[in-house]
Amino acid sequence: MDTDIKYMSRCLQLAEQGAGYVAPNPMVGCVVVCDDVIIGEGYHHRYGEAHAEPNAINSVKNKELLAKSTLYVSLEPCSHYGKTPPCANLIVTSGIPRVIIGTLDPNPKVAGRGVEILRKAGIEVEIGFMEKECRELNKRFFIYQEQKRPYILLKWAQTQDGFIDRLRTTVDEQPLIISNNITRQLTHKMRSENQAIMVSTNTVILDNPSLTVRFWSGKSPIRIAIDRQGRIPADYKIFDGSFPTIIFSENHRPIDHPNVEFITLDFEKDSLQLILQKIYERNIHSVLIEGGSQLLNSFLAAGLWDDANVEISPVSITEGIPAPKLSLQPYSRKTFEGHEWISFKRKGSY
Repeated sequence: MDTDIKYMSRCLQLAEQGAGYVAPNPMVGCVVVCDDVIIGEGYHHRYGEAHAEPNAINSVKNKELLAKSTLYVSLEPCSHYGKTPPCANLIVTSGIPRVIIGTLDPNPKVAGRGVEILRKAGIEVEIGFMEKECRELNKRFFIYQEQKRPYILLKWAQTQDGFIDRLRTTVDEQPLIISNNITRQLTHKMRSENQAIMVSTNTVILDNPSLTVRFWSGKSPIRIAIDRQGRIPADYKIFDGSFPTIIFSENHRPIDHPNVEFITLDFEKDSLQLILQKIYERNIHSVLIEGGSQLLNSFLAAGLWDDANVEISPVSITEGIPAPKLSLQPYSRKTFEGHEWISFKRKGSY
């Protein structure tokens, strides 16, 4: 058992290297072990490219050893043709006699079919090693598949006395700088790890943000803005077409760019649920909500969130835009050069 945990832990370490590159696919790691020695390992590097299992199997130099090896993989091998062939079939043809799986794949295209292929071929299969950790790693993927909605991460930075910005009315007024260099990097890391980033009308109008990843490696997220009345100026960065962008509004606007999509909604109805449904339909597994205060409070009030990250700066400004409030105990608390970095989890979300 301890040996199995050691090798599955290595699978999870490998899988994490795909963070920010494999979505909407899950992160997966795999090792091949013979006589208690890892002879091959791999992970899913990038969406559309080879999965973890072929990368691990192909890395084995002496293929004759596969016939007496055990393959460890953090997620059930796929059983269908997508952008790559089925990994379960490759394991069978490789002659590997034993497979240990962290957790089953909730995707209906797999969902036990990979295990069935392996067992029908006479391969010994064991499931459920470090399952909690394997699900946690891919919580975005599991929430999308099981709850039929995107994973929601709320993020804001606030002053010591509870404000997210000073009171401003135009883009000419500079926003309050709350984050330091380290926490700014961590925020951009969050952007790279989520498929989309969402902001409100006022945030766009006052900040004219690019909403991209600049202080971390990884893909920039799909930009999503709520612009109910069409108030965002047409020359703003969000309309520059440099990255895929979705605008939720009551009316379509004559902004012609193939990378900008307008989705019209009836905001008198349950608009947050409708927005999440439209996002889900576009195969977007995760959304980082960065502001403003009203949008963040709307998600909190509706209970439509999974994790929240709050940065608290040592700075005080005595008045400004109040930060959202959470009456929960954090599950993680760190400090970076005097800035607190606090993480919360909504009870029952995953």
